[in-house]
This record gives sequence, structure tokens and C-alpha cells, in this order.
Amino acid sequence: MDRTPRLLTRPFILAVLAELGICLTIGMLLGTLPLYAKGPLDTGAVGVGLAVGSLSLTAVVFQPIAGRIGDRRGRKILVVAGSLIVACSVLAYTVADVLAVLVALRLMTGVGEALIFVGAATIVTDLAPEERRGEAISIYSLGLWGGLAIGPFLGELVLGDGRYDAVWLTAAGFAFAAALFGLGLPETRPAHTGRPRSNRLLHPAAFRPGLVLVASVFGFAGFSAFVALYARDLGLDGAGAAFLLFSLVVVAIRTLGRRIPDRLGPKRASATALVLLATGLMTIGLWNEPAGLYAGTVVFAAGQALAFPALLMLAVTGTPASERSSVVGTFTACADIGFAAGALALGGVAAVAGYESVFLAAALSSLAGAFLLARVPQGGPVRPAEAS
Repeated sequence: MDRTPRLLTRPFILAVLAELGICLTIGMLLGTLPLYAKGPLDTGAVGVGLAVGSLSLTAVVFQPIAGRIGDRRGRKILVVAGSLIVACSVLAYTVADVLAVLVALRLMTGVGEALIFVGAATIVTDLAPEERRGEAISIYSLGLWGGLAIGPFLGELVLGDGRYDAVWLTAAGFAFAAALFGLGLPETRPAHTGRPRSNRLLHPAAFRPGLVLVASVFGFAGFSAFVALYARDLGLDGAGAAFLLFSLVVVAIRTLGRRIPDRLGPKRASATALVLLATGLMTIGLWNEPAGLYAGTVVFAAGQALAFPALLMLAVTGTPASERSSVVGTFTACADIGFAAGALALGGVAAVAGYESVFLAAALSSLAGAFLLARVPQGGPVRPAEAS
């Protein structure tokens, strides 16, 4: 008789669907907001950057705050309130006829995004059997990837010849749907835990895994920002095939290989991810041919697929359930910090030394992450008998 604890429960599926709804909202805005800022709002490149990037500012700031709220008031309220904030702020884009109003609304959207990301991720780690936590995070992340992959296509489809209000209304509808899914979730915060041991806004248990995450995200920032330009230097028409290949590998590993972090243990899985990231990025940077780009992308994507689930497992291992939301909030903020810092730093590398050097510098960042990982306490595979 199979005694493996069940993972795909109704609350787990609802949490994934809530995440998918919000990521569809965010994805729909990725390709349409720059067009709206440049066209109807008549802003320049700086204005486009503000319209798109202002969301990240409040998302980073509020993720640790969301973690504190989740540990003191509950995880469910983060999902419901965060979804409603995103929905209402995006709905208000319909009246944003100047850049300042749009930026203010984007800042509000970032607050809502921070709340739901932390709330949903914590609920998933709360619900998952300990020996299947890596698998749970891998499946959960498919909601994020699915929304960000489908959202831009859907946004362009709805936009058509300039139907921006239709985009905002549709995107807000997905966020309202996420709130409905959130209402069906149980509260997973422990009922009687006393005061959390840590009163810091940034939870110390997430510091070292979070720094490793920052180092690992540099490569994704460089790939996202510069692979399209690099592909053209290699004589390709664009990087569409590279992005598709990257997405297919990530989805394949987070489905077919979803048990890898649990079987290896979080630290060994994290180390494997960092080696794959560095190897893939070095292949792209040193083998300056289309074949090198595609081969390196496969290896790099495999590392990217493993890195987040393994490092999040490492961060929450041994953390009391009463403090888990704070750990998740601090950890997920590191992903945004790493992406922003990586895009800026690697932009300077590209300007000075060319696109090949972007991937080599990002590979060095992944190797630096491996050095930091060696100083993180060990977390091994969890056996069913050990799960609490």
C-alpha cells in the first residue's frame, strides 16, 4: 500500500490557481504597459522604465512586511487582500491618463503582488509534507511560469489595435479570480504558537540562502536582458527559439524532475543548480555560435529550474511554522533584488566588454553563489519517518 503523503489536495490546487491568476495579470501587462506609456501617455524611454519598473520597488519593500503579517495575522489574508489590491489598482489603470497616476497605481500593484506571493508560497510550504516540499514548490512555481508565459500573448491578443482598457479589465478580472480562489483556502498559520522568536523585519534564517539566490538570479537577469541582442550578433533573427527552449526545459524539470530537490536534499540540489547555471552561462559566453547558445541555454535552464525550489527549501528547513511566512518574505525579496542588481551590473558589463562578457560575468556570479552556499548549514533529504 502506498503510504506517500498526498500532495495535490484541494487547498494546494487553490493556492496554485491563485498564483496563476495573479501571474496572468502581471504577464498581460508586461507587453502592453510599455506601449501604453510610449503611445497614449507620450512618454520617453525614462517614462517607460518608470511605468514598468515602479512595481518592483514596492514589491521588494513589502515582501518582508508581508511575511511579518503572515506570521502574526495569517497567510490567507495575504492572498485575498493582495489579489484585491492588484485587481483594484489594475482596474484603475483605465483612468490613468498621465504618467504620475500610472506610476502611483503601479506602486500599489507592487504592494498587492508582494502580499499574494508571500501568502501563497507560505501556504504551499505549510501544506506540503516535509519530505515532498521541494516537489510542492516545483509544482507551485509552474503557476508563476505559466502565467508569465501565457500572459504576454494574451495581452497582445486582447490589445489588438489599441484596446488598452480591455487589457486592464481582463487583467483585473484574473486578479479578482485569484481573490476568489483565496477565499476557498484554509488558514495554515499554526493556531497556538506564541510570539515568534525573531522580531526582525528581515528573518535571519533567509539571509544566507537569500544571498545565494541573489547570485543565482544574476544569470537570469543577464539572459532576459541581453540574449535577444546577443542572438542577433550570432546571425539569428532573434532569441524566440532560445526563450522557448529555456521555458520548455524549466517546465520539464519542474514536472518530470520535481522530486529532485527532495531526493538530493536542499543543499546538494542547490549546489547542483549553481554548477549547471555556471556551466550553461560559460557555454553561451565562450561558444560564440548558435549551437553554443542553444546548448548553453539547455544547461542554464536546468540550473534555473532547480535553484529556486532547492534554495527555498533550504531557507525554511528547521524554521518554526510560526515564522515561516517571514522567512518566505525575506527570501522572495532577494529574487527581485538579484534581478534588478543583475540587470544594472550586467548592463555595465555589456557596455564595456560586449554581450559575451555578460554571460561570463553571470557565470562567475553563480560560482560566487556556490562559495556562499558552502557556508549555509546542511539540509539533507527528508525521510517520511522524519516528517513532523
